[in-house]
This record gives sequence, structure tokens and C-alpha cells, in this order.
Amino acid sequence: MLKLFKIPIEISWSWVLILVLVVWSLATGFFPAYCKECKFTNLALWLMGTISALGMFSSIVFHELSHSLVARKFGVPIKKITLFIFGGVAEITEEPPNPAVEFRMAVAGPIFSLVLSALFFVFYTLGGYQNWPNTVQGVLYYLAWANCVLALFNLIPAFPLDGGRVLRSVLWTRKRDIIEATRLASRVGSGFGAVLIGLGLVAVLAGSFISGVWYFFIGMFIREAAVSSYRQVVMTKTLEGELVRKFMNSNPIAVPSDITLDEFAEKYLLKYQFKMFPVVEGQRLLGSFSTQELKKVPKIDWPLETVARHLQPVTNMNSISPDTEAREAFLLMNRTGRSRLLVVDRGRLMGVVTLRDILQYMTFLFDLEAA
Repeated sequence: MLKLFKIPIEISWSWVLILVLVVWSLATGFFPAYCKECKFTNLALWLMGTISALGMFSSIVFHELSHSLVARKFGVPIKKITLFIFGGVAEITEEPPNPAVEFRMAVAGPIFSLVLSALFFVFYTLGGYQNWPNTVQGVLYYLAWANCVLALFNLIPAFPLDGGRVLRSVLWTRKRDIIEATRLASRVGSGFGAVLIGLGLVAVLAGSFISGVWYFFIGMFIREAAVSSYRQVVMTKTLEGELVRKFMNSNPIAVPSDITLDEFAEKYLLKYQFKMFPVVEGQRLLGSFSTQELKKVPKIDWPLETVARHLQPVTNMNSISPDTEAREAFLLMNRTGRSRLLVVDRGRLMGVVTLRDILQYMTFLFDLEAA
């Protein structure tokens, strides 16, 4: 995993697929149409396509990085930036503290993309006066055009696109309620997604299969992202004021530190099927042991290795206080990818809180509202 400004950047396998498709479309369609009289060689076309595609995806990274840097400046945690088939996304684990921060975070990406577009256009214009090679001019023209399209598409007021987040910041300011603002903005986002789905179906029926499928899947993605973003806001805000002790199991299954990994797998893992167990020595909490640590040890060594040699110490990444808001536990699980946390008070094991227990509580509340 790469890192820029200490922010992890993860590349999904689907990104490789779309990179190949973009290179192919540029080399066989865009650049031959851009300059019909240039008579580019096949090698030149494929090099132009590859350089342009890499430049475009680099632009997407910096677009998302601008969101992330502004968020970090205002204390909003950033989990990572992910490149995937639909471009890129900065994963923000908490909502902005107020509408002004939301607005600044949202506009940072489009502004950066427009600045990049202007810079590439300036170089393209300069190259025209200096008679730069047509291959260079073609790449500059594409990057100027693509960054402009990236900015304008993201400014569409459909949550969770950047324009949708601007819309939410305005609604949040007017209504003074982030849940209601998110509900309205997500409705617009869902509607826009539905329009894209419809356009995709029309395009397929009209014979433009590839464009139609692309519209369809982008529409599905935006529609699902709008709904899931609203649910997450409702979850985190509803959990405010609720303490972890309300959700924790105060009699958790704890593992003795001196048992072998073989015994652990047989007597605890297979029996209870939890991903993480507290590890104790008498009444003293030593840490936790999970299936991740177990997988790191070759199975042939399980009868010889003890849990004590491979446990994880208690840290603020795997534990939480019983008097902390359940919202913080939910956000911590979201940031770390853990589904179970140790509940610890002054070094003593008080219990275990799980993501499933919190989600069951939220589902019960949603069912009550729907009734």
C-alpha cells in the first residue's frame, strides 16, 4: 500500500481493469479522432494512451488527496484513499464537525481538478506556439479536458458526489440538522443514480452497449453510496449519548495465556467462533488473541506455541472504556476493521463490545421508526 502525506492509498484490482480499458479507448478512439491528419504510429498511440491514463489516475489521486488534506486540517480522520473501477474515493471515518468544514472539504477536490485542467491547457497552448510534437500536445489536451470533466461531474449536486456534499452543507446550515440534511441530499443522489440507470438502459437498447453498461453501473454505485452514507450518519448520530456499557457483554469468554494454539483452536475458536478473545492470566488482562494472529503461525507449530507468545497488547486500537459513547466504538471499529473491542477500565477487563450488538440495536430502532 502506497502512502502520500502519511495517507494510505489502496489500489483495487478493478482499477487495473479500468486502466487497461482507458488505455485501449484512448489509443484506438480518442487520439486518432483528436488529430486525423497526424498519422500517429501504433506505438505512439499506445504510449500516448498509457501516459494519459496514468496521468488521469494520478489526477484522481490528487483530487481525493485534496479532500483528505483539508479534512485532516480540521481534525476529520482519514482512513485511506482507494482507487477502484469508478475512479477514487477518500474514506472519511467521521462526519465533519460543522457545515463550513463540510463545504471546504467538498470544494477542495473540484477546485484542484480545475487548477490542474487550467495548467495542462496553458502548457497545451504554449506547446502550440512552440511547435511541440503532436504526441505531447495530444496528451496535454486530454489531461486538460479530463480534469475539467472530473471537476464538473463531481460538482453535480448528487450526494455523495462533491456537489452533493456542498448541497448537504447548505441544507445543514439552513436546517441545523445533519441527519435531515443528509436525508434530503441522499434523495437527490439516489434520484441522479436512477437517472443514470435509465440512461444506461436506453443506451443499451439504442445499440451503445458499452456506454450503457457504464452509465448503469455508475448509477447503481451512486444510488447505493447515497443510501449507505445516509444510514451511517443516522447510526453515528443516534448512538450519541449511548454508552458502551449498554452494549457490552460483561461476561465474555476469556482465554488463558498458557494454552497452546492447538488447544485454543479446539476449545475456543471452533466452539464459540469469535474472531477475537480476551487473554487473561488469573484475573489479570494481558491482551487479546484473534484469528489473524493464529493464521500467522504455521499449523504444524500450533501444538508447540502458546497464546501468550502471540497475543496483542491492550491499546487504544483494540479497547475502549465502558463510559465512552457507543458512537466512538462504532467509529473505531470502522477505522480499524475490527468487529470486537475489549472494554477496559483502569486495566481491568469489564467486557467485550461487538459490532453485531450495536447494529442489532440500530436495526431495532429503524424497525420501530418504520412501524
